[in-house]
Amino acid sequence: MPQRSVLLTVFDGLQSLDVTGPVEVFAGAERHTPGSYRIRTASPDGGPVRTSSGLTLVPDGSLADAADPHTLVVPGGAGTRDPDPRLVEWLRVHGPRATRLVSVCTGAIPLARAGLLDGRRATTHWAYCDRLARDHPAVRVDPDPIFVRDGNVATSAGVTAGIDLALALVEEDLGREAALTVARHLVVFLRRPGNQAQFSAQLAAQTARREPLRDIQQWITEHPDGDLGVEALAARAALSPRHFARAFRAETGMTPGRYVDRVRLEHARRLLEDTTDGIGQVARASGHGTPEAMRRAFLRTLGTSPAEYRRRFRPAPVT
Repeated sequence: MPQRSVLLTVFDGLQSLDVTGPVEVFAGAERHTPGSYRIRTASPDGGPVRTSSGLTLVPDGSLADAADPHTLVVPGGAGTRDPDPRLVEWLRVHGPRATRLVSVCTGAIPLARAGLLDGRRATTHWAYCDRLARDHPAVRVDPDPIFVRDGNVATSAGVTAGIDLALALVEEDLGREAALTVARHLVVFLRRPGNQAQFSAQLAAQTARREPLRDIQQWITEHPDGDLGVEALAARAALSPRHFARAFRAETGMTPGRYVDRVRLEHARRLLEDTTDGIGQVARASGHGTPEAMRRAFLRTLGTSPAEYRRRFRPAPVT
């Protein structure tokens, strides 16, 4: 099996976990399968860099001296808001030579500056998706997934999503058992699907300003298996269905139906991860009603069935 070289670019103002997260995944895979990865870091001038949290990282060398890697990883952080021109120019020349090109969080910004995301689907931290789309209209920005694969280019959302993406790459390279061993060691799931949303429903939606609507949001969360149709929710809020639907969307940013769908899906996921309840029981408790209805919801949103989700994402005992 050929050894894959992994190069992580480092620079002032990077988010430390964007580097250390993927490094721990690839290093864990190397321990599991010796000779699988050779990990290096490089800064624009070879000197130490200071992360956004104040940590100082000492790289292995400079970008100018770095060999073209198999997997090139560009982290995010405050230092990507106005990226170092030396980094952007180096990426412009060397990025296309990498077998795999990866960004974590706002590391997508220097990739886009270098023209490496033009015509591709990509994501970044939710707070910067609008900016990425505005500044780089040739990039097809998808704000929802935690990571996106488009050919040999992979981009991920904020911080911990870089760990999910790195685990996906290890599974691709070395197989499920190697990735599962690394995930168990790090006490994380193997693995959140790339098209899982960056937000929970409660985080994705704004909190309503008016108390009756805030109460409805809380009611939905606490009663996913209840009657959550617009008419029933409107009656609880003492509003007409039409007024309720319009006000809910105006104040939360999503329709009542979409909010209910997200809450029910998240409730089902938690039950699959945290309990041994049967699929039918989970479907009823989460408000989907039937296993088939829940299966359609999972396939539509997560790209996997409830049974497969449980198999992959329920933590195995650490031994």
